[in-house]
Order: sequence, then C-alpha cells, then structure tokens
Amino acid sequence: MGRTGRRALQGARTRARDPRRQLAALGPVEQLRAGRLPRRVAQLLLGLSLYGASIAFMVRGVLGNMPWDVLHQGIARHVPLSLGTIIVAASVLVLLLWIPLRQQPGLGTVANALLVGFAADATLWLVPPGEGWLERGALMAGGVLLNGVASAMYIGAQLGPGPRDGLMTGVARRTGWSLRVVRTGIEVTVIALGWLLGGVVGLGTVLYAVAIGPLTQSLLPWFTVDLSGPDVG
Repeated sequence: MGRTGRRALQGARTRARDPRRQLAALGPVEQLRAGRLPRRVAQLLLGLSLYGASIAFMVRGVLGNMPWDVLHQGIARHVPLSLGTIIVAASVLVLLLWIPLRQQPGLGTVANALLVGFAADATLWLVPPGEGWLERGALMAGGVLLNGVASAMYIGAQLGPGPRDGLMTGVARRTGWSLRVVRTGIEVTVIALGWLLGGVVGLGTVLYAVAIGPLTQSLLPWFTVDLSGPDVG
C-alpha cells in the first residue's frame, strides 16, 4: 500500500471512532481507497435498488410522495416519459448544479443518479396500485420504512452522497446557512412546484418528512461499514 493509501487508512481508522465524522470526511478518492470495497459496493447497489422500490411503494399508495417525487410525478404527468426516466434526468440536472458549488461526486453519487430511477420503474411495473385504505396505507408505511433502510445502507457504504443530498450540503456550505434551513427551503420549493404540476401531496409526504430523519439515524449504526479493521487497505 502506497503513501496515499496509508494516509487514507489512518484517516479512516481515526474517523471510525465517530460515525458522523467518518461519513462526512472521506473525499472521492479516499472513499475508494479506504477498503472493503466489494462489501461497500454491494451494499450501495442494494441500498439504491431498495430506495427506488420505496419510491414506487409510496407512488402506488397514492397517499403522498416523498418531496422530490412530488415534483418528479408532476413532471411525468406532462411529458411522455416514465417516472424513473424523469428521476434519472432530474438527478443529472441536479449534478450540474454541483459544478458552481464545487462539490465532488463519488461512485455512490453516480450510481444513485443512474440506478434509483430504473429501480423505481421496475417496481412500479411489478406492484399494482393499492386498493382500499388498508392496502394503500401499508404501501405508504412500507415505502417510508424501506426508504429509511435504503438510505442507511447507501449512506453507510460511504461512497458519496446522492445528487439531491449533495446539493443541500453544497448550498449550506457555500451560503453558511444551516443544513436544516437549506433542506427545508429546497424541499418546500420542489413540493410546491410538483403539486402545481399535479404531483400527489398528502399524508405520506408528511409522514416521510417527520420520520425519515430519525429512522435513518437509528439505522445508520447497523449499516455503516467499519473502515478501521485490519483488512482495510
């Protein structure tokens, strides 16, 4: 292992003492050199696939979508493209906004932009719309829970943030505003635009906003890949 690899290893071991620092401090190159790449890539891909499935569950529940998916669905009502295709296109457009923010995408960022939309389309093809309040409520709740698991998995793989998460952190870093203020402002904006275009806002949107933060945070310790072990490098 070269000098750069040893530095990445030492930094990874130090950051492992605090998972929050571990998640935030790795740059794109360090992410790949920090070790346990096969495990992390497999977890990343599974997490992103489940993330796309969670989007589809909430869409099929018809009780309100996640904030960005309100916008995606609204756009889908006006163009001859699938929801998943629009998610991919929107991800690429959001990544372009990273350029003036000087954000650096990782492997997970690119995988997120390409995979989530296709997983959402595949699940929409497999899962029919919910019938009755009980079935629709189960799809909504299942979508929120699955999204929490999926988020913890792809974040815990430590291979880069998703395009939309990176936009939020980049704006917060450049403006000095708190991440909470930036996230709230962006998500309120996309919900409002999506609703005006015909996207579904409802109980699921509120449940997601309230539950996803605590849910993901509680699951992160289970899915954060330990980069401090002897086989790192």
